Amino acid sequence: MIHSLKFVKLSILCLFVLALTTTCSDSKQDQDKRTVFNYNEMAGVSTLDPASANNTEVIWPVNQLYNGLVQLDDSLKLTPCIAKNWTVSDDGLTYIFTLRDDVYFHDNQCFENGKGRKVTAKDFVISFNRLYDARVSSAVSLLANIDRTEKTGYKGFMASNDSTFIVYLKEPFSAFLDVLTMKYFSVIPYEAVDFYGQDFRRNPVGTGPFKFKLWEEGTKLVLLKNENYFEFDGKNRLPYLDAVTISFVKDRETAFMELLNGKYDMLSGADAFNINEVLDKNGNLKSAYAEKFVMQKQTFLKTDYLGILIDENIDIVKKSPLKVKALRKAINYGFDRVKLVQYFRNNVGYPAVAGFIPNGLPSYNEKVVKGYTYNPEKVRQLLIEAGYPDGKNLPEITLHTTDNYLEQTEFIQSQLADNNISVKISVDKPVVLRQAVASCEYNFFKKSWVGDYADEESFMSLFYSKNFAPIGSNYTHYKNPEFDVLFEKVIREQNREVKNILYQQMDQMLIDDAPIVPLYYDQVIRLVQKNIKDFTTNPMNLLNLKKVKKELKND
Repeated sequence: MIHSLKFVKLSILCLFVLALTTTCSDSKQDQDKRTVFNYNEMAGVSTLDPASANNTEVIWPVNQLYNGLVQLDDSLKLTPCIAKNWTVSDDGLTYIFTLRDDVYFHDNQCFENGKGRKVTAKDFVISFNRLYDARVSSAVSLLANIDRTEKTGYKGFMASNDSTFIVYLKEPFSAFLDVLTMKYFSVIPYEAVDFYGQDFRRNPVGTGPFKFKLWEEGTKLVLLKNENYFEFDGKNRLPYLDAVTISFVKDRETAFMELLNGKYDMLSGADAFNINEVLDKNGNLKSAYAEKFVMQKQTFLKTDYLGILIDENIDIVKKSPLKVKALRKAINYGFDRVKLVQYFRNNVGYPAVAGFIPNGLPSYNEKVVKGYTYNPEKVRQLLIEAGYPDGKNLPEITLHTTDNYLEQTEFIQSQLADNNISVKISVDKPVVLRQAVASCEYNFFKKSWVGDYADEESFMSLFYSKNFAPIGSNYTHYKNPEFDVLFEKVIREQNREVKNILYQQMDQMLIDDAPIVPLYYDQVIRLVQKNIKDFTTNPMNLLNLKKVKKELKND
């Protein structure tokens, strides 16, 4: 009996182990069939609250988690999202959006029984009003044209019923719908904000194609497929991927090795890998890497430039030779942009031979807006005009930059020196440079500007006199009454052809007054594994993963 009992116990144990092994095996097989898109974000992610989505590293995951009224396709065409259609009043002051009735928030414990509820127009009223709180929102300045006066009952936004959302403007603004594509204007449920409080930043609840699963800050972020997402690709419900994971490896060499090893499906940005190692001087993948990856290159709405503070009411400008326009123009003529892009960016980007508005926006036309090219003779003439013939008695000028752009600025420094303009380079930490420029502490600095939305107004607003830093983003304190008149005219103009003409006139004014030194118009560049399909790019460099497919590799 004793032996029989031992045998029975042993048999039961064997069956249990066999069952457990089979279950684990099945689970692993299921896991192997799941399609997970993996990418690295060197800069890290500080928040998942769309109200604070003011940089690319935050915008990318937020775009997977949330939706707004409208969205852009890859050609920057405005298309419906939660709003299935809209109308604009004849005076351009009232926008009426009709919402879809099949959009639901992600399931979350903040809701009754943990079940996500339907989105209504009231949710947009609450979400948009929340943007007025500067403690959580980076979008306060974008709301300046919302009419919350007695005329509208002190309500800039209104829900006339569950499916109708109304916005009132003080003045017509032709780029308003483009502004609404920004992630700030995503819809969020008030229940989540009330439930999580200040911790909502790391407990996002949206309507997007992916839902939040896990965030170990500085280590990884995991998003799972939203099985109830409202958008379809033909007959197929989106998204196709089962999950998205984001790593936060800061060292680009380590991240590139992970790409080579197949851990990452994509690396994005010229700073994310050693372009001299990966690309040839024509900007193409070297053969060893062309066998492994697909390289995506796309026009990017981003202009890199040198800014010059020109407000003579500021002491550092009074004492600076850069207050002289002829000298600023001499600097613009004093170096070769083509060589800068070719040798220091491996032809990633386009030399900025037109204005500040980048290649990729409708008004861009280098035949109409005449920028600067390398011309030593022009430099010589302009130095004479500025009162510094052959650079005589010209004080050394300090250019502030960061480590990432040191080689580029050293090239500019060298070429300017050849043309009798002496420049000293000061290397700052990015946060120090950013703060100093915003506070008007630096006279000459390296900056870049990425379009917040697909309209030239985003670029021209940097030079509108009512946007002086530190309150606004006019870091150069450029002030030109003629420019201001055109700016105020173009933001009311609905006709695209007329807008193009006005923007080109404004851009030429900037070139002629030279408060900036345009360097290059950037490009989106990504290295992508070959088993990733239907992964598109766009000039906004917005990461869209809802239509991406991942083919599983055979062992």
